[in-house]
Amino acid sequence: MAYKAPVRDLTFVLNEVLEIDRYSNQPGFAEVSSELVGQILEEGAKFAEEVIAPLNRTGDLEGCKWDDGKVTGPTGWKEAYRQMVEAGWPSLTCDPEFGGQGLPTIVGMAFGQFTAAASPAFSMYPGLTHGCYEGLHANGSDEQKAVYLPKLASGEWGGTMNLTEPQCGTDLGLIRTKAVPNADGSYSITGQKIWISSGEHDFTDNIIHLVLARIEGAPAGIKGISLFVVPKFLVNDDGSLGERNGVQCAGLEHKMGIHGNATCVMSYEGAKGWLVGTENKGMAAMFVMMNEARLGTGLQGLAIGTAAYQAAAEFAKDRLQGRSLTGPKNPDGPADPIVVHPDVRRMLLEARAIVEGGQAFILWTALQADLQRSEDEAVATKARDYMGLITPVLKAYLTDRGFHAASLAMQVHGGSGYTEHFPASQYLRDARITMIYEGANGIQALDLVGRKLPANGGRAIMTWFGEIDAFVAEHGSNAAAKPFVDGLADAKKKLQEATMWLMQNGMQNPDNAGAASTDYLHIFGLTALAYMWAQMAIAAQKAIDGGSDDPFYANKITTGRYFVERMLPDAGAHLAKLKTGAEVLMTLPAEAF
Repeated sequence: MAYKAPVRDLTFVLNEVLEIDRYSNQPGFAEVSSELVGQILEEGAKFAEEVIAPLNRTGDLEGCKWDDGKVTGPTGWKEAYRQMVEAGWPSLTCDPEFGGQGLPTIVGMAFGQFTAAASPAFSMYPGLTHGCYEGLHANGSDEQKAVYLPKLASGEWGGTMNLTEPQCGTDLGLIRTKAVPNADGSYSITGQKIWISSGEHDFTDNIIHLVLARIEGAPAGIKGISLFVVPKFLVNDDGSLGERNGVQCAGLEHKMGIHGNATCVMSYEGAKGWLVGTENKGMAAMFVMMNEARLGTGLQGLAIGTAAYQAAAEFAKDRLQGRSLTGPKNPDGPADPIVVHPDVRRMLLEARAIVEGGQAFILWTALQADLQRSEDEAVATKARDYMGLITPVLKAYLTDRGFHAASLAMQVHGGSGYTEHFPASQYLRDARITMIYEGANGIQALDLVGRKLPANGGRAIMTWFGEIDAFVAEHGSNAAAKPFVDGLADAKKKLQEATMWLMQNGMQNPDNAGAASTDYLHIFGLTALAYMWAQMAIAAQKAIDGGSDDPFYANKITTGRYFVERMLPDAGAHLAKLKTGAEVLMTLPAEAF
């Protein structure tokens, strides 16, 4: 079942919903037209469909192979990666000063949906490299930028981020990897890192690791962590590669999914590294990468759901089982295709509503990432506030719902989906990790209620509420959009009520905030998708009113109606659960579990 990149869905959002041509006065958009973006996505779709997607199954079956510190990727992956580099795809959104194409984030996030759906494990190699690029671009010295960024931007060198250790994942204050100053201004890095995606492979001549470590004598906890750049091969003054550094892949993790990506145990034995940014400020520097990775992970979870939905829809139209409850729809055949059955349609529409709403949510958020660079300080401040507030929601909600879409796709396949003859099993296994890495979804929920909501006196959430209120007021008299606008208004009301409950009950008992956090995040996610669906429905109706008879627009509205009528009411259930507080969760003694 071949993956088809959803070019039409994304160009609809970019051109008719977000109307990106309106932003030509913003940094990065001056030479970006809807026509150019359309051409980029058409070519990107071909690359994802024809080069990357055929490798997805191979990667799952073969995985990566480790031999005495060396890691070999699955058959054909090295060649495909080099094709990607030669075609210039990794440099799409990178700074032209370092060889990038300087396109907005929103274009990169659109193309990223194609590659992550075609093969999530493959897409992680350029994805981690871009995160490393962003970390150095934001925090590196001029010398570090000159040495590393051109090769990272092009994808000629790979990149990683090294945070986790055996004794610490979420609590990075427990890091033991140490950094000892050398006379030449470098540091000797010693320690072990685990679960390092793309940590070692044969795709590139060099791999640049960004590593969290503690300088001898630094304060305990988070306040004493610094960030270092540690190349696999040292780089000579002329840019050529020198001797091998003291960093090795000690082994590969055996995983449930994403088998094609090398998830490594990395051993640092006096490896030479250089401080990135300020001493003991490593966590602040690393968060540039982590936030980038969290958006990418939300995108990845949603993209896998997209591919899984496509496979399920094709299967449902092809698989003959039973007869329609209202009479045969395939009278000349032995049975009807299962797509005629209401419950199969329920699963397909639920997955489709998640996928198409999530695609818009990703692009809307990517636009905020671009607007952070606006010369209009009010626009930039609003966008920065939104990025802080929305990032944990997008990461957690879209990975949770992307996995749900993959699970629905397996159910549509029935017994066939549980076998390895169809792609449903791989999609489900690959999607599961997205809910865990780059900050497990429960941690994202705690971050949302504990840090992001109260930041700047709650300015971001109040701005969000104000934007939705203004949208509802503007479109409240639009009869065609009424179900969508009313649904959005009701969801926003529930989110506001949940916010007030947290303010009143979370401060007096922090366990109340912790107990409410996941339900709160899901109300937020539902409200965000309601906002996206309302905008898409209005744009689709505008096209219909303008004389278009393209069924794309009517189908978009019908899918949105499913979301409003059969998914958005879940916000009420989450609100009811949220209000029960922590008492029932915290009563049972630990030994009773």
